Amino acid sequence: LDVLPCKDNHCGYMTHTICTCMSSHVLHQSLICSLFNHNLVTQFGNTCYCNSVLQALYFCRPFREKVLAYKIQPRRKESLLTCLADLFNSIATQKKKVGVIPPKKFISRLRKENELFDNYMQQDAHEFLNYLLNTIADLLQEEKSQERQQNGKVVQNGGSGGGGGSGSSTGEGETEEKTQQTWVHEIFQGTLTNETRCLNCEAVSSKDEDFLDLSVDVEQNTSITHCLRGFSNTETLCSECKYYCEQCRSKQEAQKRMRVKKLPMILALHLKRFKYMDQLHRYTKLSYRVVFPLELRLFNTSGDATNPDRLYDLVAVGRDFNHGAFNNYSHYITIVKSHGFWLLFDDDIVEKIDAQAIEEFFGLTSDISKNSESGYILFYQSRD
Repeated sequence: LDVLPCKDNHCGYMTHTICTCMSSHVLHQSLICSLFNHNLVTQFGNTCYCNSVLQALYFCRPFREKVLAYKIQPRRKESLLTCLADLFNSIATQKKKVGVIPPKKFISRLRKENELFDNYMQQDAHEFLNYLLNTIADLLQEEKSQERQQNGKVVQNGGSGGGGGSGSSTGEGETEEKTQQTWVHEIFQGTLTNETRCLNCEAVSSKDEDFLDLSVDVEQNTSITHCLRGFSNTETLCSECKYYCEQCRSKQEAQKRMRVKKLPMILALHLKRFKYMDQLHRYTKLSYRVVFPLELRLFNTSGDATNPDRLYDLVAVGRDFNHGAFNNYSHYITIVKSHGFWLLFDDDIVEKIDAQAIEEFFGLTSDISKNSESGYILFYQSRD
């Protein structure tokens, strides 16, 4: 790799515009995670959507630690998770202070498993994140199920007899549901509660729904807090959309709202920057300016929420670059926080940036056609 003069005058040199006077541990954990080499573009195609997500996830410490722990477990047949563990392990154990690690095996496996990604076209980073987390969770659940079968935990072989089986079915169901929870759920899963209040009898019903990330609508010149409040705005159900109330036993006008009941360890927020335009018959990109803070506390929590005052720190941002002349052109890059430093990853290019520079990635204050970089996926990690 070429060695360039240090722009910050901290020392004599820097590599990839990162000052080498930073501690070797910071370099070891930060610079090596440049997961793609531009020399391989013709071989891999447009994979920056994948690079940006992997780089962000690597710097989500709880997730990284679980993936690395999975690596040292007994060897299993190749899967997307084993390929990810190999990739993260290559980064974590890399002895060179700087370098590039192309995710060849991971990309190959991804394309084998899902035809959506089996091409050289640009894909959506959020769709990839959603697919990756759900696939890993499914793999872990399948492994848990196989382990239970191999360990011979079958009721029929016990001394209980046939009569007690049905009586304990509820308890067994609850136990099985708990065993289906994986470390992906422990890290990313939160719970929404959908509350509906009948305007006739005032009865309130609620239904819980789990999530691994939250997708929120965006508006011009707003903030992520405003977007989250909009996500939980009260909606009135009337006319043809009336709610069937069990208490009234008839359709009634009602008010409906969504609240966060269980806050996740890592909150992944997806800003919905693509909107279908009827007159254009296609989706167009919204480069609206949406401010996101370095610290975040959710205010759209339910009354029975667990730890509603949980405070989050921004740890990574997946950003979408928009070329003004080509509204639907996408290029994903990532900024992460590591050991107190903010780093920008653009495929195989790594650059140290100031925290103030993050403001440049909020989006545009108007709809004028020009180049912009706007936050697309935000990763907030809980302090507790």
